[in-house]
Amino acid sequence: MRTMSASDHQLVLLPTPRRLERREGYVRVPAFGGGFPVRDQAMREIVESCLGESTRQANPGEPAIDCRVKRGLMRGLGDGWRSIGSQRYSLTISDQGIVVDADHVAGLRLAIFTLRQLLATAPRDGGRRRLACVHIEDEPSFAARGVMLDVSRTRVPTMAQLFETVERLASIKLNHLQLYTEHTFAYSFAEEVWRGCGPMTPDEIRRLDEHCARLGVELSANQNCFGHLHAWLNTPKFGPLAETHGDWMFDIWPRRGPHSICPTDPASDRFVASLLDELLPCFSSPLVNVGCDETYDIAFGRSKDAVASRGRAAVYLDFVSRIDALVRARGRRAMFWGDIALSHPESIAGVPPEIIALAWGYEPQSPFDQWGRTLREHGREAWVCPGTSTWRTITSRTKERRENINNAARAGAAYGATGFLVCDWGDTGHQQQWPMTMNALGHAAQAAWNTPNPDSAPIARSMHALGDASATLAAYIDELGDADLPLRETCGELSRPGKPSRLLNQSAIFIDMHKKFDEDTHVGDVREWDGTLERLRGLASRIPGGISPLASDEMNHTLDVATFAAERGAIRRRTGGMVASDRARLSERLRAIMDEHARLWRIRSREGGLSQSLAFYRQILDRFEVES
Repeated sequence: MRTMSASDHQLVLLPTPRRLERREGYVRVPAFGGGFPVRDQAMREIVESCLGESTRQANPGEPAIDCRVKRGLMRGLGDGWRSIGSQRYSLTISDQGIVVDADHVAGLRLAIFTLRQLLATAPRDGGRRRLACVHIEDEPSFAARGVMLDVSRTRVPTMAQLFETVERLASIKLNHLQLYTEHTFAYSFAEEVWRGCGPMTPDEIRRLDEHCARLGVELSANQNCFGHLHAWLNTPKFGPLAETHGDWMFDIWPRRGPHSICPTDPASDRFVASLLDELLPCFSSPLVNVGCDETYDIAFGRSKDAVASRGRAAVYLDFVSRIDALVRARGRRAMFWGDIALSHPESIAGVPPEIIALAWGYEPQSPFDQWGRTLREHGREAWVCPGTSTWRTITSRTKERRENINNAARAGAAYGATGFLVCDWGDTGHQQQWPMTMNALGHAAQAAWNTPNPDSAPIARSMHALGDASATLAAYIDELGDADLPLRETCGELSRPGKPSRLLNQSAIFIDMHKKFDEDTHVGDVREWDGTLERLRGLASRIPGGISPLASDEMNHTLDVATFAAERGAIRRRTGGMVASDRARLSERLRAIMDEHARLWRIRSREGGLSQSLAFYRQILDRFEVES
């Protein structure tokens, strides 16, 4: 046995196994498409699904995959995978062949995904592949390692993109997926709500659910059932359910119009029941995320008297409990975003005992330790939910992502969280490009699987999360994600007036791009804006070669948007501000950006939502004319 050397790129895995021994020698196996030999024919369908290539009956004496799974646990996805032990496996590659030992089919799948990564980077040897001899023993830190993708803020992926995404997630050992829904499921009774949005249909969800199950991924229903329902409540049919159509406060920001359904109206219960009755039969998972986050408008309208009498937390939790009862009556188990309950720790005892609390926070300082301690003290099952730090950024936020994900994983493991769910949102037009998200999901896969070593190597993310043969793209995205870090650390006032501190939940160049020409020009030293622009121009000149044509286009577009935003920000802070020549030049650049945004959108996403996404760029473009 010898230690792994830096030259063994084929042993760079994502996530990093708990134990990997490099042993002497190699074994030659068929080239891709040659039919990989398997000894146990009962396992062939599972092996083929996870390996991503065809298999055949092994010939006598031929190196082949030998799967050893305890027969008593040979079930489908089911509930049997919901433990760390059921996902434990060992994988041994020797000149005698490939041996997988697992207690459960879940562990078998994970072993085959490890083998798939090894095969993807194995050198070719005379028309065959040469696998290094290794012994791996592995198990996850979290039984459930999930991803939540926002499909309600304009961008709904195509089915091809969703199928490809599931395969990529499964291959890096992520085993749970939610599609965050507000109004983009095609309910039969609500065409006026989802019309033109490119919604997911019941048939599409069932097909995706089947695809997920084949790969050992649980597709869980997700439907916000309380707040974030403005698309419903702005219609005549569902408007009467709203808490208010008037003014209210979202944290420190004034808001107007409907947001949440009224928690004291019996019609709200009937509405939620109608959602669950159509949505839940499309999913085989017992879990359903019912949302219930950020219901800040409660007490600003019809529930005002009830809140005055009983308190906001009591009114809120009463409705959450009724939603939970509706879920349980349909044989499912609810999860909910725990922000409102965690902001009133004294009320957690009133949270239904069987509901799973999702403790979410997207900044380095998010108090996952405190939340975990509180939920454990009250005996509540919890998942930790950090973020990808991609939305409202253009370039992503590398430093914040790294600290947020790592802190969530460590606290979750310490306080017994049973799941890890990383969230990727799409606020303000869902304009981030897919490689930014997938790079972050690669980091999350490492942290959720191997929490003691949560930082994944960029080379591993490149090869296995991004599918980048050059193995350079992840490191580049990480560098790009901190191009405006000095501004993020000082420009909090761009978001919160009078708060000259760290900017939260967005990048400086993104939020500044949406400001008027003369708005907040005192925020951020112009030298830092110029420095950010210089760094971005330097990065634009060295986008990695060898990446796929689509990834190259997406990265070029990302740099076009980022340099546009940084240049606009720098110019408007200089003495004299924006002049006519600047306006004309930047206006022309933005039109080209919008054209490319639309072209790239149509490759991965449905047409529905594109016009709304472009509207955010159009508002910026209009300022070049209106404010001239």
